[in-house]
Amino acid sequence: MSGTGDDLIRAADSAQQRERKYAARKRVNRIALALSLAAMVFGVFWLVWILWETLRLGIGGLTWTALSQSTPAPDEAGGLLNAIWGSALLVSLATFVGTPIGIMAGIYLAEYDPKGWLGSTTRFVNDILLSAPSIVIGLFVYGVVVARYKQFSGWAGIVALALIVIPIVIRTTENMLLLVPAGLREAAYALGTPKCKVITRITLRAARAGVVTGVLLAVARIAGETAPLLFTALNNQFFSSDLSGPIATLPVTIFKFAMSPYESWQKLAWAGVFIITMAVLGLNVLARVLTRNRT
Repeated sequence: MSGTGDDLIRAADSAQQRERKYAARKRVNRIALALSLAAMVFGVFWLVWILWETLRLGIGGLTWTALSQSTPAPDEAGGLLNAIWGSALLVSLATFVGTPIGIMAGIYLAEYDPKGWLGSTTRFVNDILLSAPSIVIGLFVYGVVVARYKQFSGWAGIVALALIVIPIVIRTTENMLLLVPAGLREAAYALGTPKCKVITRITLRAARAGVVTGVLLAVARIAGETAPLLFTALNNQFFSSDLSGPIATLPVTIFKFAMSPYESWQKLAWAGVFIITMAVLGLNVLARVLTRNRT
């Protein structure tokens, strides 16, 4: 009987310990959940505030004149047409140049040399470029292109922006291809499909949504870059499509106008911020819509 009593006491003690541990875990879980929610609310608060200020001040400066005329002199009427055109031109060409290089490099790292010395070296260099401040890239292109030819130019700006696009696309392409199940590749190889067709028709298609997202992230990154363009494309008060000379861009114009004491320029700066924000948001929404049913 005494043995049975001791067993009952030990069982009761074990049950109490389990209950205490369960209560402690619930308290820790509640604390962690509260901290997570607080962090989320803190981040969303500032994001909503920034977006609200962008909408409030940007829409106020967005007029037909702002979209149809070039940048004005101080205290004169004008707009952002030349800056919008210059940004669209440089971002489009930089994406056109950097995206194929980034995708092909990502394919090589994921499919051809995932563990070799060349692949490891390429990843190391790519990580450095990915984390390098954009002003460093701008100074590099300034020393290599602008100082050599002794002229600021749109081509130098394209080179600087493309160097920002390439590491982003490489990283996202490699990661998305590595997420494709190996069984898809093995099934294709079992049917006698060449490696190049396996990559283009199976793995790339399976990772298409992620690759497109990576390209859009790169576009969003370079759309608002100012520092590289200050050292390469500089600025131009007039409408120009000549990439061999200085050309206006929205980020540089926003930087110049926002720092000025003129109210008309400050309104145009907020209008430029609104245009960039809406353009990047529209690209992301369009990409989600186009890839939603194909993912």
